[in-house]
Amino acid sequence: MKIAIDVMGGDQAPKAHIAGAMAAVRAFDSVEFILVGDQRVIHEHLTSTKGMTILHTEEKILDEDTPTQAVRRKKDASMVLAVREVREGRADACISSGNTGALMTAGLLHVGRIPGIARPALAPMLPTIDGEGFLLLDVGANVDAKPSHLLQYANMGSAYMEHVKKVNRPRVGLVNIGTEKGKGNELTKEAFQLLEQANVNFIGNVEARDLLNGVCDVAVCDGFSGNLLLKSIEGTAGTIFHLLKQEFTSSFTNKLLAGMMKSSFVRLKEKMSYSHYGGAGLFGLKSPVIKAHGSSDHTAIFHAIRQAKQMVHENVVEIIQREVEK
Repeated sequence: MKIAIDVMGGDQAPKAHIAGAMAAVRAFDSVEFILVGDQRVIHEHLTSTKGMTILHTEEKILDEDTPTQAVRRKKDASMVLAVREVREGRADACISSGNTGALMTAGLLHVGRIPGIARPALAPMLPTIDGEGFLLLDVGANVDAKPSHLLQYANMGSAYMEHVKKVNRPRVGLVNIGTEKGKGNELTKEAFQLLEQANVNFIGNVEARDLLNGVCDVAVCDGFSGNLLLKSIEGTAGTIFHLLKQEFTSSFTNKLLAGMMKSSFVRLKEKMSYSHYGGAGLFGLKSPVIKAHGSSDHTAIFHAIRQAKQMVHENVVEIIQREVEK
């Protein structure tokens, strides 16, 4: 299995991407990588060439670039080349932590949609207090969505959780402002009716405050709401850990207590950290394309690789396609 990695996108590129790839070579059998980026910079961080191939380019897409224009004009950008490796069959999946809109555009232009899927969804796994996590679709691939799109998100998400995460009859919830039937705007009201009739285990409306408690296995919403939800969760988690750090370093006694509880805090942080849940798959494309977090460290890249490997091994694209064809 070969995975192409855009090593020039993201806040900690290319060091984190290369370190994550080298860790994956040690951890997984029969996985090789195509590192797409400036070979001079790559060699500065690459301490082992085992399982590594470099595809050289010095061009990259910036966060401030307009996605469609950047993909069309920067044809040799690292992100575009990584996606093209998948399209042309030299890689089974690709990963990038660069410009989200550009990756979506590149995926649509070069990989293409699964027949029957109107809009691919950006779908990350997010943590829950029981450690199982839930899948959220969509977190920004489509700011404006139709009820039929949310139905497709539910079908894709349910198929992924059942066949890849091995969840029996995944619970599908519609993110809304209340749990009662009839709540929400026209989008959620119409989507609710479609989901009631769908071949998924629809449990009704769910509120954002209950998601981390594990109220459902798959949560669906439009990309605007999903992006707000995702960033609120990340921001809240970061603020809580910052406040805890301040409190436990505020006095000598508190420092002693913090030292005694250090291992517990480390486990808690790992449990609630996005870095241990991989990236966000672009569900609905013909091949696995993973969007890693923009601030991904080597741990996050490693788990994004694990996710890509699993998606290829479990034939997620074929599973979703069969679900759409039912």
